[in-house]
Amino acid sequence: MRVGYGGGIPPNVGDGDRAAGADGVRDNLDPSWLDGEPPWLELFTVWLREAVAARIPEPNAMVLGTVDVNGLPATRTVLCKGVDAGGVVFFTGYDSDKGHDLAANPFAAVTFPWIALERQVHFRGPVTKVSDAETQAYWNNRPRGSQLSGYASEQSREIGSRAELEAKAASVAEQFGGFDDGDPVPAPSNWGGYRIEPVFVEFWQGRANRLHNRVRLTMIDGCWRAARLQP
Repeated sequence: MRVGYGGGIPPNVGDGDRAAGADGVRDNLDPSWLDGEPPWLELFTVWLREAVAARIPEPNAMVLGTVDVNGLPATRTVLCKGVDAGGVVFFTGYDSDKGHDLAANPFAAVTFPWIALERQVHFRGPVTKVSDAETQAYWNNRPRGSQLSGYASEQSREIGSRAELEAKAASVAEQFGGFDDGDPVPAPSNWGGYRIEPVFVEFWQGRANRLHNRVRLTMIDGCWRAARLQP
């Protein structure tokens, strides 16, 4: 079933290239918008900030794609916890399905799907673990409840029931002095961050009549090349 975007066809659909999409921007996404070092960072930062301002639920949520040892792809939604010139950062258990996939094939793709704004940003590239210091700094800023859950969970492993899962979390909370206060909860040794170092970055902007705008950056011989793609 095909559906419309952003509540229907914009009233200025007849304006051709000047027709605004759901993001309210009349100007069409263009390779000239990508500038700086790296050239994708400034525009991505603006779009993320505007997704926050538009009250998009979980604006830092991204769909992460990995491939396992047998070549089988998998996707799931994770939270981006940092973006800078070095790439896109997220955290997970090293023994999770994601961790096993990345150990076998250290490459990934992520997409930020800001559908309500008719915008997407897509990254692809090799993946490396962040430093222990970066993992620790992020762990220290997590709410205590999230720390306890992360410490208790053997991520991606089977468990018999919800009650058993809650009992594990309660046991860990007791071990460290309670859910609300107590001893510091250490970061598990098999948990930490990954950084996707992009070699492809694509910006997508929805337009009327499905004549969408796509601009892709590709890293070639150490330099970024920008190009417009057909939708």
